[in-house]
Amino acid sequence: MTGTVGGGAGSAPPADYELLLPEGWFRVHIDPESRERSVDALIDRRFAGVDNAPHVKRRLREDLLAQATAAFREGGIELYLSFQQAGPLTVPASLLVTLLQPGPGGSRPTPQGVSDRLAADTAVDASVVELAAGTAVRTRRATGQPDVSAPSGVPGSPDDALPSVTLDYQVPVPGTEAHLLLTFSTPLVQIADAMVELFDAVAASLKWTDGGSAHE
Repeated sequence: MTGTVGGGAGSAPPADYELLLPEGWFRVHIDPESRERSVDALIDRRFAGVDNAPHVKRRLREDLLAQATAAFREGGIELYLSFQQAGPLTVPASLLVTLLQPGPGGSRPTPQGVSDRLAADTAVDASVVELAAGTAVRTRRATGQPDVSAPSGVPGSPDDALPSVTLDYQVPVPGTEAHLLLTFSTPLVQIADAMVELFDAVAASLKWTDGGSAHE
C-alpha cells in the first residue's frame, strides 16, 4: 500500500499506516482483480477440515463477494472481517478503511468543525478524541430497524437494513488534505458497548509509517 495515503502539500506525508487487529480478523482484498481469489482463500481457511457444508460455503462466498464489491464501490481501500470465536459462536464485525480526499479547491476542515456538524444529527454521538495518530473525530450511531417489513433486496438499501452499531474514526492524514476513515460495524446490538470498546482499541493502535504494509 505504499503511496496510498500519500500526496498533498506541506510536510512529507506518510506512505502507509498500521493497525493492530484482534486474532480472528482477516483482510479481504476488494479490488476487482484480487477479490474472488481473496474471498476463496478466506473461505478455505474458515472451513479447513469441513467437507459437508457446501451450501453454507456457497452462501458465505456470495455474501463476502457482495460486501467486497460494495466496499470497493464506496471508495474503500481495505476491508477486514471478523471470524473471531467466542466459544462455539462467531463474533461478526467489520472494518472498512476509506481514504477521503477533499473536493477540487477544498481545504481540510478542523476535527472540531466536523464534530460540530455531525453533532447536529441527534442520532449521532460525535466527539473529538486524541489518538497516537493525531486528533480524530469519533462518531457512534445505530442504523437499521428491528422489524423490517419490506422484502430484502439490494444489500445496504434503507428498506432492508438490519440493526447494527457503527463507529467511525475520521483521522487527518499528516502532510495532506485527506482523511483516513475507519468504519467499524457489528450487528451485535445486544453487546454494543463491549464491541465499541474493542473498536476503540483497534482505532487507538493506528499509527503512520514510512512504508511497508504492516497492517495486512
